[in-house]
Amino acid sequence: MSKKFEHHQSAHCENGVASNLLAFNDLHLSEPMIFGIGSGILFFYMPLLRVYHAPGFSFRPTPGAIFNRVANKLGIKIKRQKFKNPQKAQEALDQNLAKNIPTGLQIGVYNLSYFPDEYRFHFNAHNIVVFGKEGDRYLISDPVMLQTTSLSVAELEKVRFSKGILAPHGHMYYPTYVPKNIDLEKAIIKGIKLTCFTMLAPLSFVGVKAIRRVAKNIVIWHKKKGAKITNHYLAQLVRMQEEIGTGGGGFRYVYAAFLQEASDILKNKELFEMSKEMTAIGDLWRDFAVEIARVYKNRSNTSNVYQVLSDKMMHIYERENAFFRKLKRVIKKNG
Repeated sequence: MSKKFEHHQSAHCENGVASNLLAFNDLHLSEPMIFGIGSGILFFYMPLLRVYHAPGFSFRPTPGAIFNRVANKLGIKIKRQKFKNPQKAQEALDQNLAKNIPTGLQIGVYNLSYFPDEYRFHFNAHNIVVFGKEGDRYLISDPVMLQTTSLSVAELEKVRFSKGILAPHGHMYYPTYVPKNIDLEKAIIKGIKLTCFTMLAPLSFVGVKAIRRVAKNIVIWHKKKGAKITNHYLAQLVRMQEEIGTGGGGFRYVYAAFLQEASDILKNKELFEMSKEMTAIGDLWRDFAVEIARVYKNRSNTSNVYQVLSDKMMHIYERENAFFRKLKRVIKKNG
């Protein structure tokens, strides 16, 4: 009797796919643990990179980075393949399924038929697991969905070969080796240190300094480009924050859960206290997003609203700057 794949819902697709694929291979790690070891928390601002006629913002690393970092830290081997030919991509997937190998896929969501219309936009870094095939339909585990679903051969090909930024090119991946014994403590410490290194980088386009730069730019955009363009930029920011891959507030909550788990495993009580701080910072990001939504929907009655938004984001910068500097000191006690 072949081993059965189990679907578990998660907040973020890449964490969920990694957690579910590893669980199938008898390595059980929670979504927050995957996210924390994989240093998934980030802020990135690249004004010269235009996305939908707005500056590039990101609250996550590049697709695949979280799972790759987890694999590197735990000695897991992952095979990744991309294809130019859709037929060869389908054949490779079918060969895996014939061997009962659940396989992760990077896909676009715009044509994802089981997604509600409001979730569909041109985003090509969503992750799912294909764990079987019945007739001409593939069995799908989408970790952001409550239950498993299915896609026809034609539907799956369309989302595997969607066009645009981060086009997946049929990208498929799966573990080929998962060690029986892992050094989880060492992986947690390395993950936290990398997160602190990234978030405290002395660069204006990544980490807390990028948050500060955007906070200052909100007022500058309004003065130089006017309300219409500024609102478009803010809409892009909040879309990346709250709609694509869980984003700013949601990621902070997942990271807080990771710090709670890490506190027990490393026997470091300070990490538990810091998880509470991270939850409070997540609340600030969520409040910031709500205020932005009011602005671009013309429902804000706040005078001088762009200065208010700038001040709110500057406050988040100050909290995260202090948080990651403290976290860097706290984790040093574990080596």
